[in-house]
Parts: sequence; structure tokens; C-alpha cells
Amino acid sequence: MGAKQKVKIHKENEKADEKNKSLPTGEPDQENRIEADGPLAELEAKLESAQQEAQEAHDRFLRVSADFENYKKRTAREMEDFRKFANESLIKLLLPVVDNLERALDSEGENQHANNSIAEGVQMTLAEILKIFEKFYVKPVESLEKPFDPGFHQAVMQEENDSHPDKTVLKELQKGYLMHDKLIRPSMVVVSKKKESPENHKDNEPPEKTKGKN
Repeated sequence: MGAKQKVKIHKENEKADEKNKSLPTGEPDQENRIEADGPLAELEAKLESAQQEAQEAHDRFLRVSADFENYKKRTAREMEDFRKFANESLIKLLLPVVDNLERALDSEGENQHANNSIAEGVQMTLAEILKIFEKFYVKPVESLEKPFDPGFHQAVMQEENDSHPDKTVLKELQKGYLMHDKLIRPSMVVVSKKKESPENHKDNEPPEKTKGKN
């Protein structure tokens, strides 16, 4: 091998070494992976935040939906109550008319010289009004010989009576009425009370003053 050829091979080897030095080593690849992990972590954080916001929005939707359902139910109940008691004021105005018609019939029954045709007319008028009451679920309160109930009765006086238990309704001075089981007018009643025995009455009396000697 000549000297020129040896010099040529040496130069080629040097070029090959320089080329190998210029190739990237393993350390730059690790740096690239670190740089790539940065955007990935940021995307994961954004995804987690978006999922949390979506869950919060879903929870708000459920709350709003529940509130709306409650609102619909409450509105339906209010509308039902309005329909049931829309005529309550008119019924209350008719109650005194019914009272007067019933008193007129009672007085006609006690009067031997009553005009039967007038009584029949009053009876027919009363029956028509009571039909209207029935249509709107209006009914009288049952009071006579029932235990006194302050939720339905208004006691105007007491009457001593031994034939009935204490606090029993003896008389009904004015009928009470219900509308759909709601009291629109209480019954005005007379309530029984036990008679006081002479001994108890005497015991309750204040002692007589003794007269002093002159």
C-alpha cells in the first residue's frame, strides 16, 4: 500500500469519526420526552377541569329540574284549591238566605193557619238552593247530640242537663257548613253541663257572716 493511499484512508476515518460525533445521543431524546410530557400534563389538567365543570353543570341541572317539578306540583295544588273554593264567597252569601228559608218553614209548621201554597214555594226554593250546595260539595255540620268540638262548634251558652254527658250539643241555633271538608261557618250551639248538687252548691256559697252581739 502506498503512502498516498494510507493518507486517504486516514482522512476518511477522521470524517467518519466527525460524522459519528454529530449524531444525537440518548440524552437529547430524554429532553424531547420531557418537553413532550409538559403539553400532555397540561391537556390532562384541562380535561379534568372540563369534567369537573360538566359535573357541576349536571348537578345544577338536576337541582333546577327538581325545583321545577316541585313548582309544577305546587301550582297544580293551588289551581285545584282555587277550583274547589272559587265559589266559597258566593256560598257564604247564600247561607243567611238558607237560614231564613228554614226559619220560615219552621214558623209555618207551628202556625195552624199557615198558607200551604206559600210553604210549598219556600220548600221548593230551599230545595233548589240545597241542590246547588250539593253540586259544590257544601254540606251542614252534624252537631245535635254530638260532643262539643271547638273546631266545628261555637258555644253561645250552656244549659244544665243530666240526661246527656257533659259538653254535649243540646241545641243548634245556627247550622254550620263544610265545603270540601273545609269549615266555612261554625255551628252556633247550646252545650250541656252537669247540674250542681245542692251539697256542692252549698259548699260553693260563701259562709254567712255571724252577727255580732250588741
